[in-house]
Amino acid sequence: MVYRSLLRPILFSLPPETAHHLALASLSLIRPVHQLVARQITANQSLRVKRFGLIFPNPVGLAAGFDKNGTALRELSALGFGHIEAGTVTHHAQPGNPRPRLFRLPKDQALINRAGFNNDGAAVFAQRVRSSRPNIVLGVSIGKSKITPLENAVEDYLGSFELVYDVADYVAVNVSSPNTPGLRDLQGAGPLDGLLRTIQKENQISRKPIVVKIAPDLSLPDLEQVIVTCEANGIAGIDRDTTPRSRRQPGLRTRF
Repeated sequence: MVYRSLLRPILFSLPPETAHHLALASLSLIRPVHQLVARQITANQSLRVKRFGLIFPNPVGLAAGFDKNGTALRELSALGFGHIEAGTVTHHAQPGNPRPRLFRLPKDQALINRAGFNNDGAAVFAQRVRSSRPNIVLGVSIGKSKITPLENAVEDYLGSFELVYDVADYVAVNVSSPNTPGLRDLQGAGPLDGLLRTIQKENQISRKPIVVKIAPDLSLPDLEQVIVTCEANGIAGIDRDTTPRSRRQPGLRTRF
């Protein structure tokens, strides 16, 4: 009631991106209750879920995109999430697309996102998380820097992977965003295989779970080829969670 009658009208009076940053900044207000809430969530073992070697306190998680720079991870965990996926971060810091880049669709209860991987860079992100890590499962989504040519994409992803490796419980390799020119070309069997082989070669020490994030509009043959490539490279799961094209074509999330 408070949200619908008071908070929502205030937030909707602001530009979408301003409202987003305000919501993120306001999370610091719940910091004092973080430890109490976290203990209560952890204590309820009936909600626990085990997937690809990780134990999630509950099955509800926050997807990448809300906290790209890892500025409020502890506060977000206090809201009761079983895991948080931060990012998407890139090897090079970048401002993203020109504003406005977020657009409300009130009738559809939806939002168009054309932010374009705006973030402080993987190195800054990792340093920030080291000093303020949440006490739940943390995934980190990595993408290609816009300034990096497509032929150098593997090195760019690998640079980000190495920087976030020690702060992530799992890493999501994002090759799905339409806001980075040419990024979706990496979903082809050859480029995707080369990218995943390189990352898994670097992932030999503790073998952290790797998830691949793909577009929702791949043809069935292309989707099957992605699955074959992911299985061949020991990938823990496929995340097909970008906004679907219609209500009859829901997003797909697959875990091996």
